[in-house]
Amino acid sequence: MLDKLMAATGQRGVSLTGEGGFLPEMIKAVLERGMSAELTDHLGYEHGDPAGRGSGNSRNGTTPKSVSTEVGQIGLDQPRDRSSTFASALVPKGARRLGGLEDMIISLYAGGMTIRDIQHHLAATLGTELSHETISNVTEAVVEEVKTWQSRPLEAFYPVIYLDALVVKVRDGAHVTNRAAHIAVGVDMDGIKHVLGIWVQAAEGAKFWAGVCAQLANRGLKDVLIVCCDGLTGFPEAIEATWPAAMVQTCVVHLIRASMRFVSYSDRKAVAAMLRPIYTAPDQDAALVALAAFADSVLGKKYPAAVATWQNAWDRFTPFLAFGPAVRKVIYTTNSIESLNYQLRKIIKNRGHFPSDEAVIKLLWLAIRNIEDKRARERAKQAGRQGTDRKSVPRLVEGATVHGWKAALGELALIYPDRINPHL
Repeated sequence: MLDKLMAATGQRGVSLTGEGGFLPEMIKAVLERGMSAELTDHLGYEHGDPAGRGSGNSRNGTTPKSVSTEVGQIGLDQPRDRSSTFASALVPKGARRLGGLEDMIISLYAGGMTIRDIQHHLAATLGTELSHETISNVTEAVVEEVKTWQSRPLEAFYPVIYLDALVVKVRDGAHVTNRAAHIAVGVDMDGIKHVLGIWVQAAEGAKFWAGVCAQLANRGLKDVLIVCCDGLTGFPEAIEATWPAAMVQTCVVHLIRASMRFVSYSDRKAVAAMLRPIYTAPDQDAALVALAAFADSVLGKKYPAAVATWQNAWDRFTPFLAFGPAVRKVIYTTNSIESLNYQLRKIIKNRGHFPSDEAVIKLLWLAIRNIEDKRARERAKQAGRQGTDRKSVPRLVEGATVHGWKAALGELALIYPDRINPHL
C-alpha cells in the first residue's frame, strides 16, 4: 500500500512536505480520525448510535485549528461536544506545535543557530511559520533544567579538576562588553569527565574563581587531589582557600605561550627547543639545570622576560615533575578543557553578542548536552568493535574517558593511598 501511495505521489507531482504535501495530509487524516475516536470514547457511543439519545451530551461539529509540525503547517478540524468537556490527548487544548518540532528547535539552537536563523530555516525547509517570540519561548523552556543542573549535588572527591574560561560578548545596556564564561570540568574515579558548572562574570579573576570553588564545595565537593589551571595571579591561593590539601598545577602550555609573548617570530623555534628540556625533565633538579642553561644562553640573555616568566611560576610549574609519564599526560595542561572550549567557540562564533548572561549559560549548557549526546552515540558504535578497529577515545565531555587515566589513577593511588583508596 505504501509503495502504491508513493508511486501515485510521484506521478501526480505532489511534494512530501510543506503546504499540500503528502505527509501533512496523511498526518491530518490520522490526527482527525484519532480525535474522533477519542470523542467517541468520551461520549460512550458511536456516531449515529441511537444509544446516545438523551445522554445529555453529543457531538457538536468541529473547530478549525492550525498546528506546526516537523513536516509543515497542518490545518485540523478538531471535534467538539456540546458540554465542552472533551479534551483531546492527541492535540491538547492550546497546543500550537506537535511532534518533535520543539526538540528540533532546541537542537538547532544548541548547534549555534540564532532564533531568526531557526525561523527562516523552518519556513524554508518545512513551510512552518513560527514567530520570533514563539521560538524564543521554546528555548526558554530549558531554563529550569539549566538551574537544576547548575545546583545538582556533586561527588565528594575528584582526583583532578580543570578550571578555565572563554570570552563571550554580552550586551550591557547600549554597549557590548567582553565577559568570561568560567567552566569547571572534573574527572571522577572512573576516569569520566563531568562539566561541573558554568559561571559568567565581567572578567576572569582570582576573586571570582574563589567564589566558584566555594560553590562547588557547597554542592558536596569536599576534596580535590590536583587542580589544573592557567597562570592567573592569585588563582592558586583562591583554590587552596577552599581545598587546602589540593595540589595546584599551572598549565605548561599556558606557561610556554606566556613566555613566547616576549620572543620575536624568527627566534620562536629556537626558544621552543631550549624550553623543551625544562618541562620534559625527569625531575625538578634536572628542570632547574635546563632553566639555568636557557638563562645563560644567547637567547636567554636576549629575552630575559621569557626566563623570568618561568622563574616566577616555578613553584606552581614543578609539581607535575614528581610524577611518572601517565600522570604527567593528565595534568601537565588544561587542554582537556581547552578542547571543550574549542567546540563551544565553534557554536558561539555565529553570534555577534548575547542579550544576557543567562542566555550565555543556556546556550553553553545546550551545546554541552549536544556534544555529550554525539559522543555517547560514537561510543555506542565503537563498543562492539575490536580494539585495533576503534577510533581514538573521545575526550571532550561527561561520559568520555580521559586518555591513559587508568594508569594515572593507579600511580596516584600508590603516591596518595590515604586520599585515593577510600574512594576506589
